[in-house]
Amino acid sequence: MARADMGGKSKVKDEGGLWETIKVIVQALLIALVIRTFLFQPFNIPSGSLIPTLLIGDYLFTSKYTYGYSRYSFPLSPPLFEGRIWGADPARGDIAVFKTPKDNSTDFIKRVIGLPGDKIQMLNGILHINGKAVERKRIEDFETTDLYNRPTKVPQYLETLPNGVTHRVIEADGDNGYWDNTNLYTVPPGHFFMMGDNRDRSADSRDDSVVGYVPLENFVGKAQVIFFSIDDQASAWKVWDWPWTVRWNRIFTRIR
Repeated sequence: MARADMGGKSKVKDEGGLWETIKVIVQALLIALVIRTFLFQPFNIPSGSLIPTLLIGDYLFTSKYTYGYSRYSFPLSPPLFEGRIWGADPARGDIAVFKTPKDNSTDFIKRVIGLPGDKIQMLNGILHINGKAVERKRIEDFETTDLYNRPTKVPQYLETLPNGVTHRVIEADGDNGYWDNTNLYTVPPGHFFMMGDNRDRSADSRDDSVVGYVPLENFVGKAQVIFFSIDDQASAWKVWDWPWTVRWNRIFTRIR
């Protein structure tokens, strides 16, 4: 009988340990879901539209609370309510993730260039906002790859927006690329004009068939920090290659 009692106690103890493990896992998943939904959401960069600011292979956190919350703040974008709650308008120069208004589901990341009511135009590669050319200063060329993945150097500039935000842009096709001379865009109320820093390799608000004007409701979050970065020709899961493929100098850098 004593042996039977000891065996029974061991079984109860084992079942209790398994249940505790399950509870810990469920609690961890719930905490992760809350953090992802209301605080920070991770994204990775699959394209070069924001080179030189963001590179293919960068992994970053966006702050969900910066612009408040809309249906697009939540997984699967449930129609819980219209508009935004606790909302704040994106600032000119922010790099932000948004759902493209063409399908309201695909995540894009671009820089906020035009605010509601602004008039935006590209003339000979120079950005114009409300009829004034944005200050642009030539700096050292940027080393990147061309459309055939061959190393190349392209013109790079420091661009200073009207609110003082300075950031780098590149012109892979010089100042006469397809999107370097555009019509005049007038940003509608409640919408924003988004552009990539890689001006000749970015599908953005200049192309109405792909992006167009972005409603405030479609914003997901503001890009804040790069938490991991790996060479675009490498695989993140190959940890044994990390000493050579991880861009260590980009980890934990602020996004501006």
